[in-house]
Amino acid sequence: MRDGTQHADAATAELETALRGGPFHVALRAAIATRGLPLQRVQHHLTRYGVKVGVTSLSYWQQGARRPQRPESLRAVRALEEILQLPDESLIRLLAKADERPEAERTAARSYRSLVEASGALEKLLAELDSPLDGGLHTIGHHERVRIGARRELLGRDSQHIVRAHKEGIDRFVAIHHGDPGCTPEDMAVHALENCRTGRVLWHHDTGVLVAELLFDTRLRAGDTFLFRYGVEDGTAGACTEYVRGFGFSGGQYALQVRFAEDTLPVRCHRFTQHSAAAPRSGRQELALSDRHRSVHVVEQRVRSGIVGIGWDWE
Repeated sequence: MRDGTQHADAATAELETALRGGPFHVALRAAIATRGLPLQRVQHHLTRYGVKVGVTSLSYWQQGARRPQRPESLRAVRALEEILQLPDESLIRLLAKADERPEAERTAARSYRSLVEASGALEKLLAELDSPLDGGLHTIGHHERVRIGARRELLGRDSQHIVRAHKEGIDRFVAIHHGDPGCTPEDMAVHALENCRTGRVLWHHDTGVLVAELLFDTRLRAGDTFLFRYGVEDGTAGACTEYVRGFGFSGGQYALQVRFAEDTLPVRCHRFTQHSAAAPRSGRQELALSDRHRSVHVVEQRVRSGIVGIGWDWE
């Protein structure tokens, strides 16, 4: 009994240390080991919370091979805190703390912490709109035009979508906009530009996340295609150094064009990709900036789950 008690005390001490300093996967592994739960039981408990996560994903999380990123995954992490009898936000804080990139990179990009917090806010906003992640639509084509203003700010963007319904009765699309640090989403405006009209618009001030319903004047049948266009007027934050688009699902073609105000041109531009917000950036490619048209662009013939973006340097 003494050896068993010592082992339990050591496991508890290891868990407490991991919860204080991380990293996330070590803390998760220690918590599961301390409670003595096989991954199949952990998965069963998660289903009782209405969260679906595969045993393979749980294994990857505790090995550090992958990190929870999507809203559904972050819901699972919060449920794990209850299932494993951990303090509230203890695992979520370790995910946020994982941003250990060099200062130069942090200033040029949204941190993993900010993206984790934004994912949580987005999940709540989508729940208020009773909207699933894909909304019953598959994207065939998405052309996005981003405008950078004279103060180097994200002035706004226009998006044209071609979608196909994979469920019956789809009559709306929920647009998501994540402003730059310091933005005020309550001062932004959403405009329905073609084949749609604006419905409810919600936002979360601290993270700069805004969601908006774009209502169709028809109900799509499964297999129907639809084309619509909308815009978001922003201009509420400081200097912008990149624009990123996240994709939760593989899909069709994506084209991103960034246009800069006259006499406000960066010295260089590049494209980049990421498998997730926690993953290192890859696929860097210098982009030629047109002085005449003041723009750069990238085209992804078929997007994959992850992040695609254009970054630029002002000096």
